[in-house]
Amino acid sequence: MAVFTVNGKTVTAEKNQKLLRFLRDELRLTSVKDGCSEGACGTCTVLIDGKPTKACVPQTDKLEGKNILTVEGLSDWEKKVYTWAFGEAGAVQCGFCIPGMVISAKALLDTNPDPSREEAAFAIRNNICRCTGYVKIIDGILLAAKCFREDKLPEAPVDWKVGSRVHRVDVEEKVTGTGQYPDDVYLDGMLYGSAVRSQYPRARVLAIHTEEAKALPGVVCVLTAADIPGINKVGHLKKDWDTMIAVGDITHYLGDAICLVAAKTPEALAQAKALVKVDYEELPAVHNPQEAILPDAPLVHREGNLLAHKHIQRGNPAEALAKSKYLITRRFSTPWTEHAFLEPECAVACPDGDGVLVLSTDQGAYDTQHEIMGMLGLPAEQVKVRNCLVGGGFGGKEDVTVQHHAALIAYLTKRPVKVKLTRAESLLIHPKRHPMEMEFSLGCDENGIIQGVAAECIADTGAYASLGGPVLERACTHGAGPYQYEAYEIDGWAYYTNNPPAGAFRGFGVTQTCFCIETLLNEMADKVGISPWEIRYRNAIRPGGVLPNGQIVDGSTGLVETLEAVKPYYDEAVKNGDPVGLACAMKNAGVGVGIPDTGRVRLTVREGKLHIFAGASCIGQGLGTVLTQTVCGETGIPRENVVYERSNTWIAPDSGTTSGSRQTLFTGEACIRACQDLKKALEEHSLADLEGQEFYGEYLGKTDPLGADVPNPVSHIAYGYATQLCVLDKDTGRIKRMVAAHDVGKAVNPLSVEGQIEGGVVMSMGYALTERYPIDENCRPTVKFGTLGLFRANQIPEIKPIIVEKPGLNVGGGAIGIGEITSIPTAPAIAEAYRRYDGELRTSLPLKNTPYAKK
Repeated sequence: MAVFTVNGKTVTAEKNQKLLRFLRDELRLTSVKDGCSEGACGTCTVLIDGKPTKACVPQTDKLEGKNILTVEGLSDWEKKVYTWAFGEAGAVQCGFCIPGMVISAKALLDTNPDPSREEAAFAIRNNICRCTGYVKIIDGILLAAKCFREDKLPEAPVDWKVGSRVHRVDVEEKVTGTGQYPDDVYLDGMLYGSAVRSQYPRARVLAIHTEEAKALPGVVCVLTAADIPGINKVGHLKKDWDTMIAVGDITHYLGDAICLVAAKTPEALAQAKALVKVDYEELPAVHNPQEAILPDAPLVHREGNLLAHKHIQRGNPAEALAKSKYLITRRFSTPWTEHAFLEPECAVACPDGDGVLVLSTDQGAYDTQHEIMGMLGLPAEQVKVRNCLVGGGFGGKEDVTVQHHAALIAYLTKRPVKVKLTRAESLLIHPKRHPMEMEFSLGCDENGIIQGVAAECIADTGAYASLGGPVLERACTHGAGPYQYEAYEIDGWAYYTNNPPAGAFRGFGVTQTCFCIETLLNEMADKVGISPWEIRYRNAIRPGGVLPNGQIVDGSTGLVETLEAVKPYYDEAVKNGDPVGLACAMKNAGVGVGIPDTGRVRLTVREGKLHIFAGASCIGQGLGTVLTQTVCGETGIPRENVVYERSNTWIAPDSGTTSGSRQTLFTGEACIRACQDLKKALEEHSLADLEGQEFYGEYLGKTDPLGADVPNPVSHIAYGYATQLCVLDKDTGRIKRMVAAHDVGKAVNPLSVEGQIEGGVVMSMGYALTERYPIDENCRPTVKFGTLGLFRANQIPEIKPIIVEKPGLNVGGGAIGIGEITSIPTAPAIAEAYRRYDGELRTSLPLKNTPYAKK
């Protein structure tokens, strides 16, 4: 037992436990987030006697007489200052790390009221952010310091039209910790659920012994596949993922659930899981695509080990390459990557009439609903899903992980339940970025004009399909790069293995193939005798030009403008003798390739305010702010009369998955259409007069299927373009500056666009240089959150985001999605900078022999 002070009040911790658990579970101070429970991420940072400390480390018995402060204990003035400063700076995206950042900022400013930028970055060095790239968090800390020094708070922006740099709609709840993520939900009588996972990557389950676990006091149920009332298989597109492995069936990877346990306390849950005994027949595993290809390879799935094959061809690349003046062929390798979002997966489910209500953190409430409907055998009206705040996704929360497990327990026990993954479970279970082995050939004429490209790509898609097929397809369709030539052929294969599954990840396969084509272009420039900038400028796709996929691009195409935007920085680096690397990229906005792709919005007038309902997840990218700005700009309704509602499946219309950089364009266009009807009604009525009325907008982006028999297929409604530049310090070999110019059509909120660019660049700096997700011979990842190699705030260089706005797109107000492309050209730009630094061509990631390389 220990007595200490929390936020000015004396408390008694009766039992010894981690401070994190005491603050959250007993005092309900949920600003203190559980990001890893490993002392690595910093989301649970509190002040103990004025010193920033991770609450998952100290035991309460060691805190006798100590004084502890959480964000809830800040003064009202401090809360206002940090909310304004972080909003003004654009420091908040998913928000899960932000209370911990605020606490670290307070520790700094209490002792150093006028810190330098370097001191602010050092103060948050133990707080990981995966969204922002830290730039704007540091800006926010410095703004807060200025407000405290001047004892004055400026006014927030009042002009909320499209194009304004406004504070995000959710900044206050994320800064002060009052916003709810699923793990912040505590319900009366709530159970705690978790899965017993497989001991082997591939084994037949012979028997599951649950008797001892069921007999343990506090255990409410132990469920197996036999208890599932509907279909055992789930899957985002292909239903091949087992909710639980049934007796007699074969496991696919170490993350497979064998049974579910629900208990009244976390302690009883842990004890019960340990009492479950499973009999296995261990079987040979498939470790990589090379093994999966073998004719006598064990079958990961009965239908075979090949998930998908994609073949794309336009023109005659073999002939074009044969006639090329210059030809380069290289093999490339890119690794597994972990999303490392700060919020581990969690869902709370409770009975709802004859069905269930699920509070979730995912990238598509309707996708989750459909998965649960099939598993429970229930119609849509009996499965309700509502998004809480989502603590980051980057593609890693497109598949269900805990949502269906929580729904099953709640449905069968008629009790509310929370199911959450530990960080170790999260690292194992959710799909990662595909590792790929690729071979690319590039041919150019004597002027550096691309004649043709031929390529092959092999991806390890792991244990389940997830989005492996579409990721492979996007890797292939974008492997040609954003250039104008019509001789292109690529073959891609994605193979099942017994590794953790691979699926969607920011960049969606294009990060891998872009690394290849852009590296070859840099090498080709030397052969031709022109600069890497010039070879891209000569080949860049321009409005009215034809991409290698055959699509004629529209007037919004701004690749040339991004090249021109970085040219002064490129020339300056060359003049100074600093090694410099350059790379370009393109990325689709929307699902495209003939797949139905619809945005939907419903605007409802309630109590004199306009409520925005869209069944699209806001995962930190700022969709709620985008839609609010759209409404304010289109209708003239003041910001204070507009309410953005979180995604749900019973009021908000289905707006599709938050994936493919699609929501700003597709749901934004739907919002514009709804606003058009609302504007007509406002011509004769006040908003109050329209009480109870609804205004609906829908937009379907029509595209052509892959391989459509038309001369110039429309693969995607829009493309974004980018040029990124890496400048090294010629003396140290470390990155001095990253410059990232992005064509976004129309920037709805330039502040958010900059934040997306900065965050994407830093994420792929890690991809290029430091991040690792090693898997051992037992198909087990051997990494912890703290050893992933994520960049920290005091390690980032100067990052210069450049927004290129170009009209020409006639939907979505001209806005093209920005979320994914920001991570695509970074790695090849960095690789080229190091080639200029030491002459070594690097064709695998993470890059070897750099000052960042692990010794």
